[in-house]
Amino acid sequence: MTKPTALVIFEDFNDPHNPFNMKFVIVLVALFALAAARPNRDAETLRYDSNVEPENYNYAVETSDGKSVAEEGRVEDLGTEQEAIVVKGSYSYIGDDGVTYSVNYIADKNGFQPQGAHIPVA
Repeated sequence: MTKPTALVIFEDFNDPHNPFNMKFVIVLVALFALAAARPNRDAETLRYDSNVEPENYNYAVETSDGKSVAEEGRVEDLGTEQEAIVVKGSYSYIGDDGVTYSVNYIADKNGFQPQGAHIPVA
């Protein structure tokens, strides 16, 4: 019996030959956050903070239509075989139903781990 694809992807998560390694997850998280915060042409940027260093970064954006995103990342175990980027962040937006949806997440060697009141728990 073969393993389901999702298990294989995350089993070798730090393998540099695995196309779904940490860099892929970070790009996926960033794209997801951007999609959730898709622009409203009438919205104004209320806050934009960004700091990028060689081994860490952080940013935060808030808009007048109730969307916000904040994220920080850092390299752990720099220079070792276990070197990885650890990302912590959150985003929120007001849904079409008028409810504010918020997601907090961590992306690390254990994968992308979102938490939110509207997200089912396994």
